[in-house]
Amino acid sequence: MKKNRSLLLSGPYILWMLAFTLIPLGVVLYYALTDVETGKFTLNNMAQLLQYLPAFWRSICYSVVAALICLLIGYPVAYYMSRCGAVAQKFLYMLVMLPMCMSFLLRTMAWVGLLQDTGIINSLLSSIGLPTVEMIRTPGAVILGMVYNYLPYMILPLYSVICKIDRRLVEAAEDLGCNGPKVFSKVILPLSMPGILTGMTMVFVPAVSTFYISNKMGSTETILIGDIIERMFKQGDNANMGAALSLLLMVLVFVCTGIINRFGSDEEGSVIV
Repeated sequence: MKKNRSLLLSGPYILWMLAFTLIPLGVVLYYALTDVETGKFTLNNMAQLLQYLPAFWRSICYSVVAALICLLIGYPVAYYMSRCGAVAQKFLYMLVMLPMCMSFLLRTMAWVGLLQDTGIINSLLSSIGLPTVEMIRTPGAVILGMVYNYLPYMILPLYSVICKIDRRLVEAAEDLGCNGPKVFSKVILPLSMPGILTGMTMVFVPAVSTFYISNKMGSTETILIGDIIERMFKQGDNANMGAALSLLLMVLVFVCTGIINRFGSDEEGSVIV
């Protein structure tokens, strides 16, 4: 009876996963392993992935840099939030979440308006007699867009983990003679590693597959793998090759998820997401 009831309750979730996860993955796999003209099975699409390795490597490098910058910014913010009172924590939590209530496209276009050659920043520099600076269409602009859009994905997991650290462990370390830096390096930092790993992955995964940020804030020299996939599907160049590149990205996502499940668990073995 309990088994039938559990199956009935899990039925909607199983149907959802089947319709919106497994079937789309199967479609991507089918197109990745078939020829664009004949529809027959082939590995040519997978073999041609080598020519896109520069864009793929660029995507990984930009995403790793963005994730590290998010960690440097997000960790102090999350730590400060965890030390505040209950009311202040709720207020700061709301401020972190507030940008995510706005459209991703609008947030990116706002930075385009700030950084473009005739944008707000360069107009301000010109008004005070200073030379303008080329900020748009650079790798730094793309990374800045990634950091701004995905920073909450770093702060929230870190905040969740740091809040759960038992204060008695910190007090015990202080009683044993540890000063502030040693308490942080010996107690707080190791215990917050699950949050660090989760936050790094949650920033890296969407950043490595992004295309709108690099499209609006980058140039032909900052083309990422997401731009190539978007072009292949949108412009109808080669959907099969686009599916092969998408499959490669999915493998990377599965690897990152496996890392979280292996090393990002708390003491009870559950993943912090």
